[in-house]
Amino acid sequence: MTHVYDLADVNLHERSIVTIGVFDGVHRGHQYLIKKLVEEAHSSGRLAVVLTFFPHPDVVLRGLQGRYYLTSPEQKAGLLTDLGVDCVITHPFNDTVRQVRAADFVDQLLSKAKMSALWVGSDFAMGYKREGNVPFLREQGAQKDFSVHDIDLIEAQGGVISSSVIRQAVQFGEMEQAREWLGRPYSVTGEVIHGEKRGRQIGYPTANTAVWDELVLPANGIYAGWAHLGNERFMAMTNVGVRPTFDGKNITVEPYLLDFNRDIYGQQLEVSFEKRLRPEAKFDNLQELIDQIGRDVEVGRAYLETL
Repeated sequence: MTHVYDLADVNLHERSIVTIGVFDGVHRGHQYLIKKLVEEAHSSGRLAVVLTFFPHPDVVLRGLQGRYYLTSPEQKAGLLTDLGVDCVITHPFNDTVRQVRAADFVDQLLSKAKMSALWVGSDFAMGYKREGNVPFLREQGAQKDFSVHDIDLIEAQGGVISSSVIRQAVQFGEMEQAREWLGRPYSVTGEVIHGEKRGRQIGYPTANTAVWDELVLPANGIYAGWAHLGNERFMAMTNVGVRPTFDGKNITVEPYLLDFNRDIYGQQLEVSFEKRLRPEAKFDNLQELIDQIGRDVEVGRAYLETL
C-alpha cells in the first residue's frame, strides 16, 4: 500500500477505481463501500484508490477546535490498507482546496490517479459549493470517459451509520454502541510516557499513554478493554479523566495492564475500549480507591473473558 499526502505527488501508471470521502473512523458504512470497490478493482486488474482529506473539512469550514477525530491520518490509512486498498491519498483541505471547481478536481484525478471509475456514497458532493454531486459527476464521466457508481448508505438500528453519531457515542462512553457501528472496539494510540507514578505506589501501575490531542476520548470513567503492544494483547482497565482523588487537572489515558510487569516507556501502545464500567469518582482516602480498583479489575476481567 502507498500512502501519499497530496494528490499532486501521485503518479499512478495503472488504471484505478477511486473513491473520495473523509472516512473518519472507517466505520461499517465506509467498509461496505470500500470492500466492494476493492473487489471490483482487483477483479478487473485495476488499483483501488481512496482519496481522503486532512484536516477534516468540518474543522476548516466551521473553525472547530479540540478533540474531533475518530482516527489519525496514519491510523485511517492503516485501516484502509487492511481492507485491501492499494493507494491512500490524504489530500490537504484548506481554503485553496475548497475553491477548486469540481470539474478541475476530476481532471486531476484522471491525470494523477488514472481514474477509470469513481465510486461514491449516494449523498456525495465535492468541489466549490459542493457542485460536484452525483448527476454532475455522471455528466463529467460521459464527457471524459470514466464511470460513476453510487452506493446506498447502510443503516443500523433504524439510522444511517455516520462518523458524527459514533463521535457522540464515544463522548458519552457508549462503547458497545460505538463498537457496533465501527465494526471493532474504539481505540486510541500513543507513546507510553512517564507520569506521576501514583498507580505504582498503590499497587496498580498504569501506562500513561500520550494520545493525540485532536482525537476523541471516551467520557471520563473506568473502561474494560485491551492494550495492544506490537503483536501482543493484554486485558486492560483504563482510566480516562483527571484523577480527582489526587486533584488532577489534565485529562489522561492510563491503562492498567492485567498480568503484566514490564518497562514499556517510549513504546507505542494501542488502547481499546469495550465497556464503561463506571464514571470517574473522587474517593475520601487511598484505601477506598485501592479497594474500588480491585473490584474494577475483577468485574472487567470477567467481562473481557466473555468476548
